[in-house]
Parts: sequence; structure tokens; C-alpha cells
Amino acid sequence: MILSDKRILEEIEKGNILIEPFDRQFLGTNSYDVHLSRWLKVYKSRVLDARTHNETEDIIIPPEGLVIEPNTLYLGVTEEYTETHRHVPFLEGKSSVGRLGIDIHATAGKGDVGYCNTWTLEISCSQPVRIYAGMPIGQLIYFVVEGEIEQMYNAKNNAKYTQRTVKPVESMMWKNNF
Repeated sequence: MILSDKRILEEIEKGNILIEPFDRQFLGTNSYDVHLSRWLKVYKSRVLDARTHNETEDIIIPPEGLVIEPNTLYLGVTEEYTETHRHVPFLEGKSSVGRLGIDIHATAGKGDVGYCNTWTLEISCSQPVRIYAGMPIGQLIYFVVEGEIEQMYNAKNNAKYTQRTVKPVESMMWKNNF
């Protein structure tokens, strides 16, 4: 079951969902719009290694926007910090963003119960497109969880993305044992 706008507001009031900053105008019928921050990262190497902490370079989106190019992975981040203590949050792209040929995530659209952070975006595009800090980039949808949670994401010893940040976070795959 997906939470409605009224139910999202109730869960915010109860402290089960936190969105900072929160602005009522961005609450949709059953989702909340999130916005692209000014921070991007790109990997320095064109060949990435899953067992290595790959180096990145920070980019700040200037006021006049930034043209992103195909065949490059841009790590972006939402302006909004969120906490979800009883629901499963899903981040989906907005249709207006998709119609510009922009994908905001390759595989990581689902958060876990207990996820508390900004959302790193895996941005790619099908043709060159100018993007802007503060533009609506995605929407959070909240699903009800059936059953009790044994261990929240933010309490797991092996959780790799728990440090609060305003910048995108690169892959931490290298922390896994394989």
C-alpha cells in the first residue's frame, strides 16, 4: 500500500517520516517532490573497479546551469534530508525529468526502513541537457511495511551510507567482502 498525501502528513506529524526542508506545495497526491542540490560528483577514471575506492571529482552546478553529457555517470544529491522510521521509501524520477531524457537512478531507487540521509542520485542522460540546482528531480513514495522490523538500516553494522551528507556519495562496494 502506498501512502496518500493525508497519510504522509499524518506520519510526518507522528515523527515516522521526516523531510527537511519540508514545503507543503511539494506534496503530491501520493508522493513528495525532491530537488537537485548544487553538488555533483563524477568519477575521475572511465574504468571503475568494484574492489577499489574509486576517486571522484566534485562539481558545483553554477546559477546558469550545467550541461550534462551522455556516457557519463553523474552522482547528484537531493536538497532534502529524509528519515523514514516505519515505511519503505522509493525514489522515482519525475515524468518531466524523464521526458528530458534524464534518468536519476540506475538501480538504487529503494530505501530501507531506518534510512536517514539525503538521496544520492545516479544521473545519466540520453542526450546533452542543461540541469539546474533546485530543479524538481524526483519524488518519494512511501510504502507500508508488513510485520515487525528486526533491524533498522541505520542500526546495521554493515550499513555503508549512514553518515549524514550534503554531497553525493560514491559507491562503497569496495567495503563488501567478495
